[in-house]
Amino acid sequence: MQKINLLILTLFTSIISYGQRIETVYLNANDSTTNMYVAVVPEKEKVNSFMVLLDGFGNSPQDVLFQTGIPKYASQQGILTIIPLLKTGPSYFGSDTASQQSLKEIINLVVNRYQLKGKDLYIGGFSIGGTCAVKYSGLSVQNNYPVKPKAVFAIDPPLDWERYYNAAKRVVRLSNPAKVNGEVFYMIDRIQKEMKGTPKTALENFYTQSPYSFSDTTQNAVKNLIKTPVMIISEPDIQWWLKERGYDYSYNNITDHAAMINELQRLGNNNAVLVTTTGKGYRKPNNMRHPHSWSIADPEQIIKWLRSQ
Repeated sequence: MQKINLLILTLFTSIISYGQRIETVYLNANDSTTNMYVAVVPEKEKVNSFMVLLDGFGNSPQDVLFQTGIPKYASQQGILTIIPLLKTGPSYFGSDTASQQSLKEIINLVVNRYQLKGKDLYIGGFSIGGTCAVKYSGLSVQNNYPVKPKAVFAIDPPLDWERYYNAAKRVVRLSNPAKVNGEVFYMIDRIQKEMKGTPKTALENFYTQSPYSFSDTTQNAVKNLIKTPVMIISEPDIQWWLKERGYDYSYNNITDHAAMINELQRLGNNNAVLVTTTGKGYRKPNNMRHPHSWSIADPEQIIKWLRSQ
């Protein structure tokens, strides 16, 4: 690997009551907005494994620490957590080549920096972060990366970009354009840009980028995960989505989750698990009700499952 000079700016390094040290590390001396990570390092427990945790679209590593207790609980179990902000920035697409390459570089860097060679790697994320984590796990098997995740979990991630695109177009078709959430239009345009077309003109690109593809009868992407433990966490509160957004199941990520786990189980993956929750989705700081939230994932449940693999 090409030698990279690291500028380490410790914005805050503290020993907290539950015994962890938090480091903020920038990998480019001229950029404090991307290409960095926050490390949550156990202080009282010996580091026995490490976890990469990816946030959703538009957020930062600090948001992860605010929204979920997963890094805290992990540190109590001797798991060092890395929360990266990739070179592609907070508006990253997750499954694209640039994001995946940046993630791979950061993982290789932290293995050397924290002397993690030979220790188990777990990877997970929320929303697009979950998309990124599942895609990385598949690529690590496909391309035989020297550091492969022992297990992967994802919290309400979009997994099938073809499904997502077609469902978003349907939302627009069924709605008064003036009342459509701007995110829907943004995602339609963004997917077309990332895929260099639509499912009608560039379907192979959708298959290549998606961690899972319902219509790909070759099962190319999902077959990479046959031997990898996979947990997907989802809160498919369809009544909330109908009332608050006017979305039905077609524009709900649960369709990807159930289909992918079903295919993995049918392919022989006995460690493919779908966890569905009810009434757990709330966002800080105001505890706003939203089923698409970090809070649907129980830290203790996830860490115990990861360590059991």
